[in-house]
Amino acid sequence: MIKLLKSHSTVRNYTDEKIPEALLHEFIKAGQHASSSHFVQAYSVIHVTDEAKKEELKKWADNHVQFDTAAAVLIFCADLKRNETAAKMHGEPFEGSTAENLLVSVIDAALFAQNVAVAAESEGYGICFIGGIRNNIREISELFELPDYVIPLFAMTIGVPAKRNEVKPRLPLEAVLHKDRYDASKYEALLKQYDEVMREYYQTRSSNQKDQKWTVGMAKFFRKPRREHMKQFIEEKRFFLK
Repeated sequence: MIKLLKSHSTVRNYTDEKIPEALLHEFIKAGQHASSSHFVQAYSVIHVTDEAKKEELKKWADNHVQFDTAAAVLIFCADLKRNETAAKMHGEPFEGSTAENLLVSVIDAALFAQNVAVAAESEGYGICFIGGIRNNIREISELFELPDYVIPLFAMTIGVPAKRNEVKPRLPLEAVLHKDRYDASKYEALLKQYDEVMREYYQTRSSNQKDQKWTVGMAKFFRKPRREHMKQFIEEKRFFLK
């Protein structure tokens, strides 16, 4: 299992081999066995099979190759709608709008999705998470008729890889592991070392070679706000972050 987890690489192009629906359902059932805060199970997944909706999804997510070739396209959602229904069934008020409940539902959905990903990879399939659906999150929410308390977080494509990519080197353990206290003083030295590791990786990998340091990419990524529509959309879904 550790070897499988450490072998993960993103797959963006798939063969035309299908996934049996029963096996896909097993992946999702495996996802359901992820940990869940207070067992609220605050997630849902939409399996996109309608070709017209898939075309719309491709447009709004600005992602064509993956959606065209993947054997399965899934949209993972943070979801408190069922919990609201449970409260109504017993005549109880529903306080789902808090920042805490948003965090619970996002974390639950992420754990669920990661279990699905590992289950798929354990059977030889490849996967890719697609956060690009948040670029036009309102349009995608309307396309799939998502109600209040349901937010589409990311898509996932699954299929047989047309090509296996090299595994990207991760940050050194010391950069993410702290002992007894948080130590930011070590970052500059560790990141300089990591920059050289990533630079060599980018220059020698089998495709899309480039000369870039990790810190340069991160500096550019965070230099301006992204998806500034998200706050308003989250509030429209009745997560008022109280």
